[in-house]
Amino acid sequence: MVNNTSESLNTVFGALSDPTRRQIIEMVSEEPVRITTVAAKFNMSLPAVSKHIKKLERAGLINRDRDGRVHNIKLDSKPLHDASKWLDHYKKFWEQQFDSLDDYLKKIDKRGKQ
Repeated sequence: MVNNTSESLNTVFGALSDPTRRQIIEMVSEEPVRITTVAAKFNMSLPAVSKHIKKLERAGLINRDRDGRVHNIKLDSKPLHDASKWLDHYKKFWEQQFDSLDDYLKKIDKRGKQ
């Protein structure tokens, strides 16, 4: 994989490593949500929730729109798509490895039964 993609993936997976941030992603996956609405869902201060949101923004997973004092956030799914492509690449690799191992074990099993 390409290095700039690797750094982007590191940022995305780092942002997704926290359960609070994953919950925020779920909240904004359908429609834009006010930051105060997000903060009300969690038992933490608005500044603490804001730190989580900033981490998601740096990863490109969240876009913020401002309308006066109202801040709405929405999901940007492109980084999730990129991470999914990366995971799919390695999923195929490991499936091939496991298929080869399965074939090998079947071969050994047949030899033992002869």
